[in-house]
Amino acid sequence: MNNGLEIAIIGMAGRFPGAQNVTEFWHNLQQGVESIYSYSQKELTELGVEPDLLNKPNFVNVGGKLDDTDLFDADFFGFNPREAELLDPQHRLFLESAWTALENAGYDGEKYPGAIGVFGGAGMNGYMFNLYRNPQVRETTNKYQLFLASEKDFLTTRVSYKLNLEGPSVNIQTACSTSLVAVHVACQSLLSGECDMALAGGVAISLSAGYLHQEGGIYSPDGHCRAFDEQAQGTVSGSGVGTVVLKRLEDATSDRDNILAIIKGSAMNNDGELKVSYTAPRIDTQAKVIRSAQLVADLEPETISYIETHGTGTSLGDPIEIAALTQAFRQGTNQKQFCAIASVKPNVGHLDAAAGIASLIKTILALQHKQIPPSINCDRPNPQIDWENSPFYVNQKLVDWPANDHPRRAGVSSFGIGGTNVHVVLEESVGARHEVSTKAYRSAYPLGQGLRPSQNQKPKLLVLSAKSKMALDNITSNLADYLKDNPELDLADVSYTLQVGRRAFDYRRVILAQTVEEAVQSLTANNSAQIATNKIEPGYKPVVFMFSGQGSQYENMAGELYQNEPVFKENCDRCFQILDQYLDIPLNQIIFPSLDFDDIDGRNNNDGRKPCAPTASLQE
Repeated sequence: MNNGLEIAIIGMAGRFPGAQNVTEFWHNLQQGVESIYSYSQKELTELGVEPDLLNKPNFVNVGGKLDDTDLFDADFFGFNPREAELLDPQHRLFLESAWTALENAGYDGEKYPGAIGVFGGAGMNGYMFNLYRNPQVRETTNKYQLFLASEKDFLTTRVSYKLNLEGPSVNIQTACSTSLVAVHVACQSLLSGECDMALAGGVAISLSAGYLHQEGGIYSPDGHCRAFDEQAQGTVSGSGVGTVVLKRLEDATSDRDNILAIIKGSAMNNDGELKVSYTAPRIDTQAKVIRSAQLVADLEPETISYIETHGTGTSLGDPIEIAALTQAFRQGTNQKQFCAIASVKPNVGHLDAAAGIASLIKTILALQHKQIPPSINCDRPNPQIDWENSPFYVNQKLVDWPANDHPRRAGVSSFGIGGTNVHVVLEESVGARHEVSTKAYRSAYPLGQGLRPSQNQKPKLLVLSAKSKMALDNITSNLADYLKDNPELDLADVSYTLQVGRRAFDYRRVILAQTVEEAVQSLTANNSAQIATNKIEPGYKPVVFMFSGQGSQYENMAGELYQNEPVFKENCDRCFQILDQYLDIPLNQIIFPSLDFDDIDGRNNNDGRKPCAPTASLQE
């Protein structure tokens, strides 16, 4: 049962160590891949690590490395080269992630009639310090320019500015819990009516590599995070970015969005003073935030069968987290070892401000695929934790997620240094359609998953646009590859998404196809004659309008439209009703004497519904 506080997740995007998109991320999670990178001495030197540091016996040369953080399509977002050079890479990646997530939800922010908010946070900016060491930068750049390009305060407002979004734009900074707190605050903004759609997430890019292990510190002595294992001695830092698109569930349902998962409830609090130290966790406040989220969700703990934990793999944090979870669950159930737990940190490292969104996206994917990935590097669960009498067990291998007499449900925790705790309760979207592509970044998400019933095999228009000829060719190739991998897609839904859920740019390509196979053939032909552009350039055909003239009337003219287009039929019927009072024979039979009206009415009873087909940006 719903209580009116539910939030639908209708789109997402992310880049994580070893994964340029969420599809690759899920594949790595399924396979139990540890995406922790070992840096060579040469790489460490090039990254500026001092030689005397490299020779220390406690230096650990690993990290959750994110590839291609130096790449950015400045022209696409309207930056000149100098602006792009000064801009913190975290801001660049978050901007790209926001664009990709919004297209994954099937929306163009400029066409959407409601207010779209942006909520997020970033990690510490190490880029500015490296940049300012360059004397040329210091001599040619004033402090105000550096301030605008690097300050955390401008992370979300820059997204709102570049994407032309007019909802609330709020930066969140709560250390490790930043991005999941951003999701919680976005949900509150949606429920209060401040915005109608929200982007929420976080980003963290570490420009350093390796670390010095200190006894009793949070970092692992051997470069492996072993959450909940008896040998757990710390975590590993990593880089990543993630964004989700949120809507009130009732609105998402009404708009026929593709709902990836449902946020049933969320809560946030702080540890206060009563703990060992400022950086230490606290059992009772963690338990309170977990239980509060469950109460907001109006769900009993025994209906939750998976928890994506904060799971840092520290000797202090792991036992405290399970004690807090047990305390929260015991307020609603006495069942034992029925709920699986896992942590994403052994896979990709601790992503700082992006840690919570990585956990959330992992859990959304698990709900979609109805599988629970393994919590790796846990050979023997920590004996200091009373597993047998707790509701939990560590999920150590990929397993199917069994269904019960209620939808699959999960909790996601994120706890920040300084004590800001947040917990989110998720539920699967029953009946949603989810296909996942294996294509590369910016073409890796489902395309054409509308909810409109298949109509007929008349040709469909596939409309592509980009800001350059090269980008247009790239997205054409991406779409062809995607359709090859997903031949079961309804081409009408693909057509709808490309026309309605995409922003229009100067370079255009239009394909007319009746089937997915025909579409692939046309797209792979790469015929430059198909390209039109608003720009005056040699070799390109300008966009023109053609008018066919009045023509002669003939029997059943527009009959195919009347048979197959519900909106056209609806408006024709309204006119027929007005005129029928003056005629002996119904006007529709006069105009369309050869049509079977009973058959048309039967086939159109369920038509007229708005499809929405999510996809990530195909734009290069």
